[in-house]
Amino acid sequence: MNIFVVLLRGVMPRGKNKVPMADLRVALTEAGFVDVQTYIQSGNVIVTTDLNALEVERLVHDTIVQKIGADVTVVAKTPAQLQQTLKDCPFPFELCARMYFTWLASKPASSLIEEFVNIGFAPNEIKLEGDVIYALYASDEHSNSKFNNNYFERKLKVSATTRNFNTLSRLIERTS
Repeated sequence: MNIFVVLLRGVMPRGKNKVPMADLRVALTEAGFVDVQTYIQSGNVIVTTDLNALEVERLVHDTIVQKIGADVTVVAKTPAQLQQTLKDCPFPFELCARMYFTWLASKPASSLIEEFVNIGFAPNEIKLEGDVIYALYASDEHSNSKFNNNYFERKLKVSATTRNFNTLSRLIERTS
C-alpha cells in the first residue's frame, strides 16, 4: 500500500469550489481509499491505496466531480516527494514564513519554461525546479503579490496548486 498526499487546487470553504472535508473523506473512503485524512479546509488529503499517483489523481478528481460537484485540479505526491521538495528548497529556512511551494499538474512546454525563468520577479524570488515553483516573497503577504498560483498557471499554461511552508511541513509530519 502507498501513502499519497493529495493536493486540491482552489478549494474553498464556500463558493464555486466548495468541497466539505467531511463529505470528501466519506466519498474517498467509498471510492476505495484507506485511512483517509484531511488537513485544514483548503484541500489537503492523505490517503492509502494500491494505486499509482496518476490513478489517484484521476480517481480523486472523478469522485469529487460525481459526489460533491466540484471540478478541481488534483495533484498527488508521495511523502518522499514532499520531503524532497522541502530538501531542494533554494531558500534559507529562517525565511520560511515567506515561502510558498507550487506543484505543476503537468509539464509545461519548453518554450514557456524558458520564458518563465527569464521573468523578473523582483522584489520576490521565484525559481522553477522540475515540477515545483519555489517562491520567496519580499513580505509575508503572499496575497499581495501578483506572482501567485493564477499568474503561474497563465504563464505556464498548466494547472497548479500552492501551499505555504507551514502546510507543507504539517503534511510531511502527518505522513511520517
